Amino acid sequence: MIYGKLWCVVKPSVGIPLFIAAVAVSSFSVHLALATNTTWVKAFLNGGAGKAVATASAAAAPEAAVVKK
Repeated sequence: MIYGKLWCVVKPSVGIPLFIAAVAVSSFSVHLALATNTTWVKAFLNGGAGKAVATASAAAAPEAAVVKK
């Protein structure tokens, strides 16, 4: 372990829960920032209906299936 001497200064019974709490708080803040600052996350979480997008390849597909002799 690279930082093994850390546990001589901080007891593991304090350091490990503190580390886990810091990870949980930072993860929550990132997810909160995504949910409040973007529009697509809210639509995704609310089950927003996807829009059907017609592409040029979809329109060309029936023509490509025809075999010319």
